[in-house]
Amino acid sequence: MPGAVPSLAVASSALGDRAGAAALAERLALPFLGVVKPRQVSEFDLLLFADDHGLALQATGKGAPGPVRVDFAGGKAGYRREHGGGTGQLVARAVGLQKTRARLHVLDATAGLGQDAFVLAGLGCQMTLFERSPIIHALLADGLARGLLNPTTSDIVARMTLHEGSSIDWLMAAGGEVADVIYLDPMFPHRDKSAAVKKEMQLFRPVVGDDDDAPALLAAALAAATYRVVVKRPRKAPSIEGPEPATRLEGKSSRYDIYSIKALPQG
Repeated sequence: MPGAVPSLAVASSALGDRAGAAALAERLALPFLGVVKPRQVSEFDLLLFADDHGLALQATGKGAPGPVRVDFAGGKAGYRREHGGGTGQLVARAVGLQKTRARLHVLDATAGLGQDAFVLAGLGCQMTLFERSPIIHALLADGLARGLLNPTTSDIVARMTLHEGSSIDWLMAAGGEVADVIYLDPMFPHRDKSAAVKKEMQLFRPVVGDDDDAPALLAAALAAATYRVVVKRPRKAPSIEGPEPATRLEGKSSRYDIYSIKALPQG
């Protein structure tokens, strides 16, 4: 049924961390299937699957696409680390890294898979990450743990601190300025069935849902950021309900709405 929440369990491959997977299942109150082959599982739609490469979100059944996991050393993150363009990247320009020599503290309030946070950490930012989905948090925590063990990424990942739970609640409770820049990338209720949808979004959207409280998150961020709030949006999407951004940076498929509070420090 369209819109139905997918059924989810935890499992392991023969080479995966079976004990760790069992502990994760208990913590998340999910069924633990033990050692299985995902394409032979029919009673659950998705698995949090521990294999020899770490933890992944894996669709089940015949013909299921491959797993989605956090990998900071290889894949897209590894390529961006080596060839990303430094502070000329749109996300870096939006945060303001071309305008300051100061080492900024950036709070990523909707961390997801941590891709943008990793880029900013690689450019010297001290990153605080929040992820409220327990499923996505588990994937990101696993990727960060592996990243700390890899000599090519350990220095970068050491600048990334992950928290679980609602960033809105934390920002409202913290009071005052908690970070130089607050970065938001809320899930947008995209309904265009004809557009190509990334594999991770196909898996994540039914699990995470849309961020209907984005206006409350923006308001909390504006009250807690020192210099600016940056919101990533689909290029043609409306701005989040609230004040108009001071400026925008547009890319091919996305844009950054920038809410300036005061000028960034020069050094």
